Amino acid sequence: MRTLKNLFLDELADRYDSERRLVIAMPKMIKVATCSKLRAVIESHLMETERHVTKLAKVFQLFGEKPSVNKCEATIGLLAEGAEVATDNKGLPVINAALVLVAQKIEHYEIASYGALREWATLLGNKPAAAILKEILGEEKAANQALIEVAAAHCNIQALTGGSIDGCNLNDKKAKKAA
Repeated sequence: MRTLKNLFLDELADRYDSERRLVIAMPKMIKVATCSKLRAVIESHLMETERHVTKLAKVFQLFGEKPSVNKCEATIGLLAEGAEVATDNKGLPVINAALVLVAQKIEHYEIASYGALREWATLLGNKPAAAILKEILGEEKAANQALIEVAAAHCNIQALTGGSIDGCNLNDKKAKKAA
């Protein structure tokens, strides 16, 4: 019989795989972004994401388990979509708005997942694990908010006007060098 603990550990393994995949994929997003403000948001969240991998390993330990991986098909799909969006919009004024969209899709998926995991850890009576998951959830929500703000102030305006604006320049040397 499957239990809530089984479900929790399966989803935790899914998150563990997802965060590890994001650590690999996020530098590619940073390279494609032509908006220095967007790059800064993604770079900051990349550092958090690296810590999420470690925190999730700790949650496994708090449940008496070794870290394990379940292939996260949702993250694989979102990252594939992100690669397609980046290729389709590379060098265009909409590239940064497109990257924000993909990043927000990932954040929303993570927020839903970590919200459930935190609740389940609480129900399973593991307060230390619930606290770690709550912390990760807060960081995912903050990353989403940072994306909203950079999109509204920079990326969406650039996409609308088709030109360079403060912090978002299609001729950005760092972005061209990385491409």
